[in-house]
Amino acid sequence: MKSFSIQESKRNMKNSSPKYIEISKAIIAKIEAGELLPGDKVPSENELINMYKISNTTARKSLLEVELQGWANRIKGKGTFVLNRSEDKHLTRILGSFHAIKESFSDNLVKEGFTPKNVTLEKTIIDSGISININGKNYIIEGNVLKIRRLRYADELLLKDETRYVSMALCPKMNMMELNQAFLKIYEDKYHLKLDSVQRTLSTTVTYPEEENNYFENNLPLSVFILDSAVICENQKVVEIEHSLYRGDKYKFSIHTKPQLISEKK
Repeated sequence: MKSFSIQESKRNMKNSSPKYIEISKAIIAKIEAGELLPGDKVPSENELINMYKISNTTARKSLLEVELQGWANRIKGKGTFVLNRSEDKHLTRILGSFHAIKESFSDNLVKEGFTPKNVTLEKTIIDSGISININGKNYIIEGNVLKIRRLRYADELLLKDETRYVSMALCPKMNMMELNQAFLKIYEDKYHLKLDSVQRTLSTTVTYPEEENNYFENNLPLSVFILDSAVICENQKVVEIEHSLYRGDKYKFSIHTKPQLISEKK
């Protein structure tokens, strides 16, 4: 969750309005300033109680006011999350953040106020292995590979044509599982794999209406992002290879770089 300046918010509060109104305005101000982004979690009731020394009722009314004003969406058992209010409904995703990669595609959409839908086109086992070249290096999964191709929708609009290849040697019987959570969490929680890194490249292309296997239903040429990636374990074995297409008129990608990575390149 993004940092929340308590003192600044307190200074801006006016005594003329009910406290829950002023707290809700402080939260909304953080959203408008970009300090809380679509999908980010808003401070919880307990956090607001500790910040402002208020009652449960005031904290609850503060969050409800933010929701009623159309800035956030409460998800039972998870919290209150900032809605996507951009006019063009662009989705911004972070590249380079391991935490962001581990979040579920569908859960992220729900947090931003969309209704997700997944359509599985293919779920088969291929026995010839798979390889991909990323940044000039070949990444290989040998033996049996689970191929999963899914169409990922938000409010009935196709956003992502996703194809993943998973090592059956590292993830046996994954073909029999319900794949309702982020794959990286499945690798860690179900198969107890220790993940080392995710290598990714992002490129662009244009897809045309008449192209075979084009599911975007575009009437005009459409720009798409191509995301190729390989998930590598600590023993340097490749557990997953991905080749996915993202709708170019609905996505923005943000680059996340740690200071130590910059130092290493100098």
